[in-house]
Amino acid sequence: MAVDEDTVRAMAHLARVQIDPDRVAGYATEMSNVLALAEQMEEVDTSDVEPMAHPTHAVQRLRDDVVLEGNEREQFQEIAPETNDGYYLVPQVIE
Repeated sequence: MAVDEDTVRAMAHLARVQIDPDRVAGYATEMSNVLALAEQMEEVDTSDVEPMAHPTHAVQRLRDDVVLEGNEREQFQEIAPETNDGYYLVPQVIE
């Protein structure tokens, strides 16, 4: 699929990107090359390729889920302007 200069200008307008008029032709060529590469990649037979989550089969090391801090809600609510039943009261902003 070839991208023409009008398409480049339309995409730049939609993306709210200002481009130099002298470079529009170059952008059209580059976009056409990217789309041609995508079309070429669609022709590759991947039926024997096993799907994977990461190209290097990396495994994320996870730490134990341990509580490091205690519940300090009472202490924080003592200095809060207004609370009720463990909740912070704030002014209504939506009617």
